[in-house]
Amino acid sequence: MDISVLKAVPLFKDIDAEDLEALSQLMSETSLKRGDSLFREGDEGDRLYIVTDGKVKLSHSSDDGRENLIAVLGPGEIIGELSLFDLGARSSTVTAIAPTRLISLAHKDMMNFINQHPDMAITMLRELARRLRNTNEQMADLVFSDVPGRVAKALIDLANRFGERTPEGIYVAHDLTQEELAHLVGASRETVNKSLADFVSRGWIRLEGRAVLLIEIGRLQRRAH
Repeated sequence: MDISVLKAVPLFKDIDAEDLEALSQLMSETSLKRGDSLFREGDEGDRLYIVTDGKVKLSHSSDDGRENLIAVLGPGEIIGELSLFDLGARSSTVTAIAPTRLISLAHKDMMNFINQHPDMAITMLRELARRLRNTNEQMADLVFSDVPGRVAKALIDLANRFGERTPEGIYVAHDLTQEELAHLVGASRETVNKSLADFVSRGWIRLEGRAVLLIEIGRLQRRAH
């Protein structure tokens, strides 16, 4: 494995080349097509995954089969970090929403490496804290924000993580269907579509399949608050 791939991952950015080379020998690579599941909620969790290319969604399913989309993750982001601290069942289902490549490391190998590089534990805890903060914000948004505000906030978040600046605005290839975007903001597809149509009519965005061009970023930011 090319260690430049590992060096691009924030978790490993402070590890020297020799140690990264040793770590790479313990890793395996996985490729997913859109729609493939990496693992499902309830599966045994004993590996840590890192996205190197593409995007995946994290979701929960209710007893009646409805999906709650928790997050969309892309290159450099960690999946299954809870397995480092708790070898219980997976707490979510992870599904590719675009062709995706990942690298993985067994729990025992990662723990041995962290014991030799304790600063990594701090980085891992920082990532866990970020995820918890995002979850708390999502819960607050469901209580205090209306659907258009949540849609605007989701678009801005996707733009910050996956956007590409163009002369017209920020182009975001989010790879989500309308249903998945609705799940992400915790609303019905019809209500989310009305919000998107309103933003289009105002000239704030332009829809392009599973992508969106954000034209009036400032107005979206104000609508998100």
